[in-house]
Amino acid sequence: MTKLVVEVLDASDLMPKDGQGSASPYVDVDFDGQRQRTQTKSRDLNPQWNEKLVFNVSGSPHDLHHRTIEVVVYNDRNGGGGGHGHGHNNNNFLGSVRISGASVPFSEPEASVQRYPLDKRGFFSHIRGDVSLRLYLIHDGSLSFPPTPTLDEAAAAVTAPPLQEMDLNGKLHEDHRHVHPHPIKDDHHHGDSKKNKGHVKEKEVRTFHSIGTSSAAVMPGGNFMKERSQPPPGVDIRADFARAGPPMGSVRMQAPRLNPEFSVVETRPPVAAHLRYRGGDKTTSTYDLVEQMHYLYVSIVKAKDLPDMDVSGSLDPYVEVKVGNYKGITKHLEKNQNPVWTQIFAFSKERLQSNFLEVTVKDKDIGKDDFVGRVVFDITEVPLRMPPDSPLAPQWYKLENKKGEKINRGEIMLAVWMGTQADESFPEAWHSDAHSVAHSNLTNTRSKVYFSPKLYYLRVQVIEAQDLIPHERGRTPDAYVKVQLGNQARVTRPSQMKTSNPMWNDELMFVASEPFEDMVIVYVDDRVEPGKDQPLGKLAIPIREIPPRVETAKLPDARWFNLHRPVLLEEDEKKKEVKFSSKICLRFCLDVGYHVLDESTHFSSDLQPSSKHLRKTSIGILELGILSAKNLLPMKGKDGRTTDAYCVAKYGNKWVRTRTLLDTLAPRWNEQYTWEVYDPCTVITIGVFDNCHINGKDDARDQRIGKVRIRLSTLETDRVYTHYYPLLVLQNSGLKKNGELQLALRFTCTAWVNMVAQYGRPLLPKMHYVHPISVRYIDWLRHQAMQIVASRLIRAEPPLRREVVEYMLDVDYHMFSLRRSKANFQRIMSLLSGVTAVCRWFNDICLWKNPITTCLVHVLFLILVIYPELILPTIFLYLFVIGIWNYRFRPRHPPHMDARLSQAEFAHADELDEEFDTFPTTRLPDVVRMRYDRLRSVAGRVQTVIGDLATQGERTQAILSWRDPRATAMFIIFSLILAVFIYITPLQVVAMLAGLYWLRHPRFRSRMPSVPVNFFKRLPSKSDSLL
Repeated sequence: MTKLVVEVLDASDLMPKDGQGSASPYVDVDFDGQRQRTQTKSRDLNPQWNEKLVFNVSGSPHDLHHRTIEVVVYNDRNGGGGGHGHGHNNNNFLGSVRISGASVPFSEPEASVQRYPLDKRGFFSHIRGDVSLRLYLIHDGSLSFPPTPTLDEAAAAVTAPPLQEMDLNGKLHEDHRHVHPHPIKDDHHHGDSKKNKGHVKEKEVRTFHSIGTSSAAVMPGGNFMKERSQPPPGVDIRADFARAGPPMGSVRMQAPRLNPEFSVVETRPPVAAHLRYRGGDKTTSTYDLVEQMHYLYVSIVKAKDLPDMDVSGSLDPYVEVKVGNYKGITKHLEKNQNPVWTQIFAFSKERLQSNFLEVTVKDKDIGKDDFVGRVVFDITEVPLRMPPDSPLAPQWYKLENKKGEKINRGEIMLAVWMGTQADESFPEAWHSDAHSVAHSNLTNTRSKVYFSPKLYYLRVQVIEAQDLIPHERGRTPDAYVKVQLGNQARVTRPSQMKTSNPMWNDELMFVASEPFEDMVIVYVDDRVEPGKDQPLGKLAIPIREIPPRVETAKLPDARWFNLHRPVLLEEDEKKKEVKFSSKICLRFCLDVGYHVLDESTHFSSDLQPSSKHLRKTSIGILELGILSAKNLLPMKGKDGRTTDAYCVAKYGNKWVRTRTLLDTLAPRWNEQYTWEVYDPCTVITIGVFDNCHINGKDDARDQRIGKVRIRLSTLETDRVYTHYYPLLVLQNSGLKKNGELQLALRFTCTAWVNMVAQYGRPLLPKMHYVHPISVRYIDWLRHQAMQIVASRLIRAEPPLRREVVEYMLDVDYHMFSLRRSKANFQRIMSLLSGVTAVCRWFNDICLWKNPITTCLVHVLFLILVIYPELILPTIFLYLFVIGIWNYRFRPRHPPHMDARLSQAEFAHADELDEEFDTFPTTRLPDVVRMRYDRLRSVAGRVQTVIGDLATQGERTQAILSWRDPRATAMFIIFSLILAVFIYITPLQVVAMLAGLYWLRHPRFRSRMPSVPVNFFKRLPSKSDSLL
């Protein structure tokens, strides 16, 4: 019978929960429906249990990989008295740990002590501390405990490197080096342990490792967020702990490490930029960020004087180009003896299976196609062409029969050469790896460059109208105006008064794109009753007639326009209509000084204004080499295929798309692209997708494989970055790694002065600051700009699909996400941790914990007080020294998608389901109610924090507002005395006295709050006036 042994050793730094600064903790362990608990340690925040809990393991020990051990620490409200309680429903929660069964060793000698940080129950739970556990399996049913090692044995064990990490198969392998934990002391050796403590007393400092490779967090095929089993009610648990142990003598606490599967890996591919021959031939200098790939190019131009093959005296010719097992076919042309094809074929040289190229002309027939003639080339004799050489001129070749003899009629014009991916024919060529794709779908596999349409903001100011005539005579119209541009429609606010001459003075904004072919249509409607409107007039104005506004120029004058009668009138009424019409006053303006945001400003790739006359000169060149990918997951496993991958890169208004490599999990594109850079503080985005349109399925959607963002300002100039980036996609089921993408990147600066000056200029054009756009318009305008870009690119050939554009532009970035809220909260806390560290260091100085440092600070303080002119130079010199010191630790890799920073690695399944829910929601009412209650709970805590901040601010205002007359009188009298004292006392003496008082020795300090703090906390606020 196999049994699981859980040794609960001790815990440290637990959160006080009894209201008296302490707690009475005990540990509850739950495994496979079996629950056991330890004794309660009364009023001890660093308890030691040293208890062993034994559980039965049903089934095979290998099934333990799919189970978890739940460890929860509670505070016994009854004090416990050192015994066992009978439940924990009313006890305080002190933290929990969820351990995957895959990390449990199969024998006791392999087990080591693990120290696990206690996890929180909820987002705002106040939990701290950790618990020390040792888990292992026994197979004979006997519980034999080894004797306690001596101090010498423990010291010998310190030198061993036992940190072992679980791989995907559950086997152990060494990863990082650390030390053995201290030996376990059970209840039979308390006396010896006390003696040992008398001889050796060391400060215990723990080292935590969170590697995230346990099988509970790994799914076959790369799914790193498996659906979790249901936790106990009210307990939020996680499974992100791998094997690690705390050393006895180390003095370091490490932050949780990122899963190595999600990190960037530097590579050294054989590209010209790394091989140091950039100044060599022109081809390598142009395409030096990718590996050269040689192709056999065959350009089929036309044929003439082909012989008759049918009884009718005609033929339907096409050309078959064959190299080994690869075969490319041109389109067949019906009844044409002088056909023109103009088609290029490219065969990868590394896949050539023959030394001969056969170009055969055939006649399309109902049964078997007829042979017309052919031309055979020896591939070893094919010339090599290198750009920028001019294209190879095609030549006429006489057709031969199958025996190699020249036939009387028929010639074909073609050209054959050996080239690289730098050839201008490469993007348009038919590639041998796409031989299974039909001609109609071949364009969906080709590489292309796209440009986003030029966008402008259109401003429409609706001022007033005159002489509106309602349909019902004698009725005063309740008029409003609706303005429509393409698919964009905006409505003004209703007029304040019901009248025939209403006034609105409302401003509406739209996104217009070149070429200006749309019309701005203005509708004036009368709201008769809710849900029923009647048209009063209509106006249509072409966009190209709207005057532009450059920079901060004055707005164009408003104009009066005649409103046309509604189209609903009958024909006979149109003939009788009078020459009187209602009028409306409008101001149209095309703002060309703004930058139209089609992506978030946090990772925007273009910050230039719409007008080309206002744009600055470029400061550099960005070169991107899309090399290859590896370990891609099969996206078409159900169809019997693997993955048809292609890449899309976007920077500025230029989009690039690589060719689609069919049915491979390790594609090699080796394509290089270049962009002009106008601002270094921009971001390039590269996405990988699975092409679902190679078989003509127009209703299919290309699947996301992953995305990479790289900020140019984090790159060193003229350095070539070649790395493998993880392709991570967040789905309802969790975080999933779909493979790795290899990129080569180089940012070259061509204008150093302009680049340095760029850091002092505003991020956005001048118009965004002189005439800022209203906040209520920004998100709506950004969404409309995205829709225009997507609708324009989908009409290209091959189309850049809407789902691709939306994914690259992060169309849903502004939607609520509890996971993203947690990530932003952690970002704020990490920033505040630096301030907290400085405050803690200064507090240690004040408490004289390190007398030498404190004395040095006193000396520095006295020098700065005596020589105040040294204060600013000292500060800036300190900043300079810190910057120089940190240069050694500068980032070596470009930034990438950080799973740990995004709180995506161990996100809760329900939070992800909420994040990917549609708007409005489609979930069940019970689920929505639960999420609403959770949101109310979080918002309540946020509300409390905001209320506390408001209270402190109101207390500050109350100092001089006489709301508390005694407090204000005391303060102003003290201020007068202090003013006189500072006036008659030199400022240096005052500063010296204040500083020495602040840095006074702990012997002269009190644990009670100071007088200013007590005075401030007694000031009134407006919280008692709230309902």
